[in-house]
Amino acid sequence: MLELLPAPPADPLWDLAAEYGADPRTDRLDLVLGVYRDHNGVTPVMRAVREAEIRLAEVSASKEYRGLSGNPAFNGAMLELVLGGAVPAGRAVAVQTVAGTGALRLLADLVRQTRPGATVWISDPAYVNHRPILQAAGLAVRAYRWTDHQELLADLRGAGRDDVVLLQGCCHNPTGADPTREVWEALADMAARTGWVPFLDLAYHGLGDGLDEDLWAARTLAERLPEVLVAVSCSKNFGLYADRTGCAIVLGSSAPALRHVETALQNAARTLYSMPPEHGAAVVATVLQDAELRGLWRAELDGMRDRIAANRAALVAELEALGLGGWAEPLARQRGMFAGLPLSPEQMTVLRRDHAVYGTATGRVNIAGLPVDKAGRLAAALAAVLEPAGV
Repeated sequence: MLELLPAPPADPLWDLAAEYGADPRTDRLDLVLGVYRDHNGVTPVMRAVREAEIRLAEVSASKEYRGLSGNPAFNGAMLELVLGGAVPAGRAVAVQTVAGTGALRLLADLVRQTRPGATVWISDPAYVNHRPILQAAGLAVRAYRWTDHQELLADLRGAGRDDVVLLQGCCHNPTGADPTREVWEALADMAARTGWVPFLDLAYHGLGDGLDEDLWAARTLAERLPEVLVAVSCSKNFGLYADRTGCAIVLGSSAPALRHVETALQNAARTLYSMPPEHGAAVVATVLQDAELRGLWRAELDGMRDRIAANRAALVAELEALGLGGWAEPLARQRGMFAGLPLSPEQMTVLRRDHAVYGTATGRVNIAGLPVDKAGRLAAALAAVLEPAGV
């Protein structure tokens, strides 16, 4: 049997991470994986998270199964955090998932059950795992252009009434380019008029312009539309990468419209992983339900956002000093952990091979992983790659 298994394609991000790990150059820069790192290059455990873990350890609660929907306190806290009172409580259902990836897959399964002929539209460029998750759920996928917002709106005029449009709520991965509020309003108008359902991926809220600012689009769509799907990750803004903590939220027109949704999500979870892990959800619930810990978490999140913004500003300044101000100007407008560099896969290979700077083949680099004192080195490497192209 195993001899008949064809060679599957390797995951491009983890392939690059392995190549970075094997690179003997001491000055190499790892800007591949989407993790936040401090000025020492370490992904820290947030103080609010550590304190919550201490409190949970002192209680030493049972490790008994929580159930298919996960931790109820976590689910309630996530509804309050994401929606902020934008809709009545009866209009939304939340189920804990195995990180944001699990939320995307459960919601994709829900789309397949409720709209079996639907096409799910994703951005071009898109997060590397969006298309595989949707196709694994048996859904048809089509792309809309992302970086030019007039092209985005033009493409989505082709979305049909039974279609679903996957949108990143803030800090777009891989480009860092977000729509203006006016574009979000236009998208809400289009969805209301046409009938397609927004499917929001929230993985970076709090790391762009601020927590409430980054959730503005999600809350606006929730207020204005009868149905919205939301996949939420706690990996980045709580630093719970390895604890795989996330949430699937479904908004309906009314409580009766949602009567079968939780069971449908539970059934999908049962066949995939049965139930999600408890630890990260208990940590998040503890933080969000305690005023002191919640305030500490918000302050730490603000500090992370400020560091990312400072890294971006430092890179832009270094590029401008090298005479690449026009090339740097779009980077200055981007938000969140990532910068989308307008480089070809071949140029990204040169960047890695000749300058020990590791980013993805699509031109994505992790600004949150850049030591601020290395901004000049990154800018010089970019300038060297761009020079043969005559930029």
